[in-house]
Amino acid sequence: MRKFSLVKFSVEHPKLIVILSVIVTLAFMTQFPKMRTDTNPKNMLPKTSEVRVWNDQVEKTFSLYEDMIALGIVNEKGILNPDTLGKIKRITDEILKIKGVAARDVSSFTTIDNVTVDNATLRVAPLMTDVPQDQKGLESLRKMLYENPLFINRIISKDGKTAAIYIPLEKGANGKEIADKIREIIRREKGDEKYYIAGDPVARDTFGAEMFKLMAVFAPIAGIIMLFVRYLMFRDLFLSITLMMDAMISIVWSMGLLIGLGFPIHIMSSMAPVFLMAIATDSMHIFNEFYFRYRETRDKKKAIIETMQAVSRPVRYTALATAAGFAVLLFMNIVPVKVFGGLVAFGTISLRILSFSFIPAMFMFVKEDKIAKIAGAEDISMGKSSQFLIRLAGFGANHPKNTVIVGLVLFVIALVGLSRITVNNNLVEWFKKSSDVRIADSVMNKALGGTSLGYVVAIAKDDDYIKTPEAMRYIEGLQRRLEKLPVVGKTTSVVDYVKRINRVLHDDDPKYDAVPENKEMIGQYLFLFSMSAKPSDLDNVVDYPFRRANIWVQLKTWDAQAMKSVIEAADEYKKTNPTPMDLKPSGIAYFNLVWNHEVLWDMVKGFVLALIVVFGILAFDFRSIKWAVVGYTPLLFTILLIYGVVGFTGKDFDMPISVLSTLSLGMAVDFAIHFVSRLRQRRKEAPGESLSDALLWTAARPGKGIMRNAILFAASFAVMMFAPLTPYITVGAFIVSMMLLSAIMTLIYLPALVTLMQGWLFSNGESK
Repeated sequence: MRKFSLVKFSVEHPKLIVILSVIVTLAFMTQFPKMRTDTNPKNMLPKTSEVRVWNDQVEKTFSLYEDMIALGIVNEKGILNPDTLGKIKRITDEILKIKGVAARDVSSFTTIDNVTVDNATLRVAPLMTDVPQDQKGLESLRKMLYENPLFINRIISKDGKTAAIYIPLEKGANGKEIADKIREIIRREKGDEKYYIAGDPVARDTFGAEMFKLMAVFAPIAGIIMLFVRYLMFRDLFLSITLMMDAMISIVWSMGLLIGLGFPIHIMSSMAPVFLMAIATDSMHIFNEFYFRYRETRDKKKAIIETMQAVSRPVRYTALATAAGFAVLLFMNIVPVKVFGGLVAFGTISLRILSFSFIPAMFMFVKEDKIAKIAGAEDISMGKSSQFLIRLAGFGANHPKNTVIVGLVLFVIALVGLSRITVNNNLVEWFKKSSDVRIADSVMNKALGGTSLGYVVAIAKDDDYIKTPEAMRYIEGLQRRLEKLPVVGKTTSVVDYVKRINRVLHDDDPKYDAVPENKEMIGQYLFLFSMSAKPSDLDNVVDYPFRRANIWVQLKTWDAQAMKSVIEAADEYKKTNPTPMDLKPSGIAYFNLVWNHEVLWDMVKGFVLALIVVFGILAFDFRSIKWAVVGYTPLLFTILLIYGVVGFTGKDFDMPISVLSTLSLGMAVDFAIHFVSRLRQRRKEAPGESLSDALLWTAARPGKGIMRNAILFAASFAVMMFAPLTPYITVGAFIVSMMLLSAIMTLIYLPALVTLMQGWLFSNGESK
């Protein structure tokens, strides 16, 4: 029974293959209208994860909102004037009408409660019901603001130049859409004031919107550049489009499968098309070899079959190594990480199926005269690019010791850089410094308490313990300890309300700005306050069995490590000040810390596992541990050198970098597989040829495919370095560096290693 060959079938039935490819692609495209996006980092972790369950519990216990927008109003001449205060009132009134805003809990000059005394009775009322028009009214407002610690650095800055409106969002509201509506409101106001909109939902949802917009812009631009570069290489528009279609079809199949299975598109999975376009360039080796073969045979069909026979093994194993590198992510804990890994692994397999079917079929539609014209330029002895590659490989082969020593020196330097890498994530820094989101965050953090919010929950064993002076003083001491941290701008707790009530009930005497001496008085104060204030005022900071107290911690940075320093300070405080209360972190800042740790370290674990799996694939492909070690070297060096540079530049190991680690593994090993496979194949085909000549042949012929692959993709994705979002700049710079560096390592370092280690490599009887 004759063995079925997909390549031969495709060459003999090219129209059928193309029609089937189109039908399957259209079938996957039918899923696109069902596409859903999800940029909420909370959904990066499963609903059953400890941090999500605890955060949800804290939000429910203290009536907290998941998302909060902060609107900053800056007037360098001062906020406290009738004109600016009038604008704050009008803007607040309009914000309260926006759908998705939790209007009852908006904090502004006109909505926030102020605690005062009226005829010996505690009075809780909005700070500013009407805009003061005279100096006396303004001075009264100033006095109320600056004598109440609850207001300073929250709704007004110490210098009086910045005010804030805090806008909680209803569950499911889109931060960017609400921010855009707020921008429409403030656009109607004229004057000296400047407005800044900040907060996690603004950054997150703006990034999500920009992310998909950029994918729609940069993917076609990258594709056009790819098409242009391919045309320059092969001078055939039809074949250039064919290679482009290979990538596009696999992207449609992969994204169609993702959507069809009901998964939303997360930040990670949105990058899959970029990765698949990178992986698709491996088909360049088929095109490269085909023209050499056609020059030798002058028979299109024979050249296609011989080409696929020559490159099929390295193409298969590069696909297997890349797919395995991503597939190991399926064994991680985080669902979006699993989805991303499976998505790219499926796309990689799809690309290889297309490489052995769609591409050979498309070759059959190209006229012989066009192929002959292109093939005429594919000459190892005369071609300028081939001669350049021969000199490049010759340097490594002729100076193996020096080349290897230089590589080892770079290896050691890279290890030093690697040791300096910091694992951290900061969503706001995913925007350029000139972006509105980042400017707003910087201005607000500088003037006020901070836009990032975390909580520290004090948990007692018994009901009513929070009412005791001991518990109150303990919480107050913790607040003062946390406020010493550079990253903390302000803390707020039930203690601040109790101290405020104690002071105003004693004729505003500063001496009584302290915790009362007995539990009964504290309980009475809290009861009086709860009778007059909005429920959320007290609900946000204490529960009603008075067993738990919530300390609000405003942070001046979205760095995940900021909350880590808060937790460490709280733990240290607890050790030095024993108490029958437990302290547990919570809030979006804490979630970001856990998400940062779990997701990024999941990617690191997956990357390490992938390194092991890829080495196993190399050993299986080459049927030799020795050759696997040699083929593994460019991969290891490329990864270490790139990440060493990351460490030296001070760039955080964040989500984009962690995602790119799997791509760097797949792409860096591809070139080595092609080089080693074709070198060993050449040694069998030309047994009398010297090792040096075989190395130079490999560099000039398969190496041309390596060079073309690297240049093609580096040129295409260099355009991403001009994106407004830093993750895309990172992706562009990373891919350009990775492609060029891995190509150089393969074409210079591999010949040096093979030459230097030939006695060991060929000791099994393989000819030298």
